[in-house]
Amino acid sequence: MPTRSSLPWRSAAGRPAARPCTPPSNPRSVAQALLLGLCMLAALLTSPSAMATEEPKFERIETQGAFELRLYAPMIVAETWVEGSLGDGSNAGFRKIAGYIFGRNRSRTAEGSEKIAMTVPVTMQPGASQKIAMTAPVTTEAAPGAEGTRWRMHFVMPAKYTLATLPVPEDPSVTLREVPAQRVAVRTFSGFVTEARVQEETGLLLDWLKARGLEPSAPPQLARYNPPWSIPFMRRNEILVPYR
Repeated sequence: MPTRSSLPWRSAAGRPAARPCTPPSNPRSVAQALLLGLCMLAALLTSPSAMATEEPKFERIETQGAFELRLYAPMIVAETWVEGSLGDGSNAGFRKIAGYIFGRNRSRTAEGSEKIAMTVPVTMQPGASQKIAMTAPVTTEAAPGAEGTRWRMHFVMPAKYTLATLPVPEDPSVTLREVPAQRVAVRTFSGFVTEARVQEETGLLLDWLKARGLEPSAPPQLARYNPPWSIPFMRRNEILVPYR
């Protein structure tokens, strides 16, 4: 069972609509123009169209502030193992799996080009490789006993696929795996992800689980939902701990 000292570190069914932001009616200064720009940016980033990326399906069992208990539906993930620090491992793992979903694969169904539904944009991919829709979150997990030096990163595949229809990875270090339905405890937080912050948030989640008499059944995972250029306070990060 993971403990606070041994640890190296939501899919939301919906989000609130963007709050209207009313800028000055007649901007005449740099400050007013900047406020207008910030209002437009906030509306864009919080609009439903900006957050239409597919996420894993789940049911909420309990919610208490930043904590949740969820029941996730079965899913398929593309995953890889990498070594290094949390930052280096995340970068290396992301490159490997991004290569797979963006075309380093062998299609099982397409003879020429194949059109696969994406949030934005819809892309035609020539040849026998496919471009797979990007999903959220990107999840990182420390290998048990590896003391944070080896990491497993995975992307959840779009729900329209099965193991029989997903294209075959060209990179042998990228594998496909079916994950059964599972109960997961979640702690959501924003801002930058550092190893110290992840350690802190994980400890809070484990304490919350313990107070409910629930026991972790697998190592904690770090889930990130936003690209690296996202504004820190608008980022959505989560610690996920399967439990029994």
